[in-house]
Amino acid sequence: PLTQCSSDPHGEKAPLVLVNGTHTLLVSAYLEHRTGKREVSEDNRGKRVAYRCHLCCEGHNISTPLHISEGHASIHWDHFGFRYGTADIMCPIPPACETPSHVTVTSADPPLFLEVLNQEERKDSFPHNFTLCMSTMFDFTNLLQLVQSMEMLQLLGVSRVVIYKTSCDADTQRLLDYYTDKGFIEVIPWSMSNHLKVSKSWKPEIAPGDLHYYGQLPALNDCVYRYMYQSRYVAMHDVDELILPQSVDSWNDLMPLLEQKYGADKCYKFENYMFPHTFKLPPPVSETHHRLRDKENPTWQGISGVNILKHLYHEPYTNLVRSNFKVIINPRAVIETSVHGPLKLLYSCFFFFFSRPPMQTGLTPDKLIFDGRVLGYSARLIQAVNTVLREAGLIQKDSI
Repeated sequence: PLTQCSSDPHGEKAPLVLVNGTHTLLVSAYLEHRTGKREVSEDNRGKRVAYRCHLCCEGHNISTPLHISEGHASIHWDHFGFRYGTADIMCPIPPACETPSHVTVTSADPPLFLEVLNQEERKDSFPHNFTLCMSTMFDFTNLLQLVQSMEMLQLLGVSRVVIYKTSCDADTQRLLDYYTDKGFIEVIPWSMSNHLKVSKSWKPEIAPGDLHYYGQLPALNDCVYRYMYQSRYVAMHDVDELILPQSVDSWNDLMPLLEQKYGADKCYKFENYMFPHTFKLPPPVSETHHRLRDKENPTWQGISGVNILKHLYHEPYTNLVRSNFKVIINPRAVIETSVHGPLKLLYSCFFFFFSRPPMQTGLTPDKLIFDGRVLGYSARLIQAVNTVLREAGLIQKDSI
């Protein structure tokens, strides 16, 4: 029997514990105040095993026996056809162990326990109003768009960004370190590719593998639970996406309007326009007020990546695809989530959404639609980006 509780000796935030004798990886553990204790895991959908939960209770010492209960697994239905899918393992908590500090499943040798997070339920006064879950970062080099996105998010009212990182280039790592030191970004090392053959796509027929898109789904589910009691709202989108209000300046201004109309603490879906990077077109003549003066239009030479201020035309709307949207959610309402929104909710949420298709092939420039909304932030954005690039040591003062 296991008698010693211990967390990951390297202090990793998501240590990915293999359950011996199974095809299961444990990602994290959270105390579920709404339905019961929950672990986020990766599981082989074709295998069914019996799990035993070993709970370390508050005040546990080496002479105290562990509390053992039978674990019940539930695999999320949105696995995109891959062999492995995100799963929840529910571990019942016995009356004598109301506050478990660590948990492991079955008898891994040597035992490696996951710390049980979310010990305290919180219903208001959150440290963050908006947190963005951004996953997953794999061989990332799009430096300019990353810094532009981070600065745009701060202009919109976001105070924390969570990135599940597998690999990136040296300049991106320098930028991540800069934002981590500022307290804006939390980087979760994401080593799923060390355990499974992760796919580079969202469908196995496009890019073979055992798990959807570098383990994106367990990362998003972990992020929702990790910030469930740290943030009033959680948004989920990638570095090349932004939720831009049309009539107000920030999410802080937008959410009261939505809450007043639809109710507070809901889940909201937003329409997603695709701005092709293959076109760099100036604003039309009729939109001269959107044009940037030369001194306001830096080139950022030597900085790799996409400049969002150069891509101002989006694809036309079609009804071909109705699932490509982005969300801002109340995490305390969510039991399971996928890329484009919750799969399972604790209670009903209102979804305010329109959808936009993925990039349409064969479009010519005359078919694209101008949208200069991002230029409304350009003066503040350019100044902020220049400051970050200088302070992070990525450009010299006289290079702009």
